[in-house]
Formats: sequence, structure tokens, C-alpha cells
Amino acid sequence: MSLFILASLVTPGIGLIFWTAIVFLLLLGILGKFAWKPILTAIKTREEGIEKALGAAERALNDMRELKSNNEKMLVEARNERDALMKEARETKESIIAEAKNKAQKDADRILAGAREQIINEKNAAVAELKNQVASLSIEIAEKILRSDLSTDEKQKALVNNLMKDVNLN
Repeated sequence: MSLFILASLVTPGIGLIFWTAIVFLLLLGILGKFAWKPILTAIKTREEGIEKALGAAERALNDMRELKSNNEKMLVEARNERDALMKEARETKESIIAEAKNKAQKDADRILAGAREQIINEKNAAVAELKNQVASLSIEIAEKILRSDLSTDEKQKALVNNLMKDVNLN
């Protein structure tokens, strides 16, 4: 008996099955009319949003890769430009130094040439002055000789001795 009671509790009655089926079908109809379309629309919208997000993430990843590649290229270009600028600066420095040396050498040569010319001019002036003094002395001696009577050798010797005493070599 206990098995029979247990079996009757587990086995549903036909009325219960009928009403359960009606409620289930009614629930399916209500859900189909009011809930399935919004739920499916929400799921489809969510799926499209996820696909768009995945596409955007892929584009962002590609953009990041491209930016990284561009950054590396720019870095290489910047290094090359820096090296070129440094090379140009060194060449300019060497050029300026060489130009300054050449200018200094030209100035030194010009100053030396001027000094040599000045020395030659002063030497020529000193020689001319000496010639003028010798000429002046010669004229004085000639005047004194002509003024004195040079008839005898003794007078001539005496005149020369007197003239030698008068001449100051300094």
C-alpha cells in the first residue's frame, strides 16, 4: 500500500496535465508576443555592439602598430638628422678655425712685409742722410781748401791736419 500511495503521488492526474499544458502554452504565447522580440532585439543589438567594439579594438591595435612603426622611423630619421647636424657643425668649426688661421697668417705676413718695408725705408733714409752729411762735409772742406792758399805742400798738409781736427765723426 505504501507503494501505491507513493505511485499515486508521483503520477500526475489528467486534469493536472491538461491545465499545466494550457498554462504553459499561454505563457509561451505571452512570452512570444511580448518578451521574445525585445529579448532577441536586445541580444542582436548587444552582439552588433560587441562586433563593433571588436572591430574598433582591431583598428586601434593596427593604428598602434602603425604609430609604433612611424615612431621608430621618426626616431631613426631624428638620429640621422642629429648626426648630419653634428657633422655639419664639426665641418663648420674646422672651416672657421682654418679660416681664422689663414687670416692670422695673412695678417702676420702683411705686418712682416710692412715692417720690412719700413726697415728698408728707414735704411734708405739713413743712407741718404749719411750721403747728405758726407756731401756737406765735402763741400765745407772744398770751400776751406779753396779759401786758403794751397801753393805749397806745407800749407796743404797743415790745412788737412786742421780740417781733421775740426771734423767730428759723431
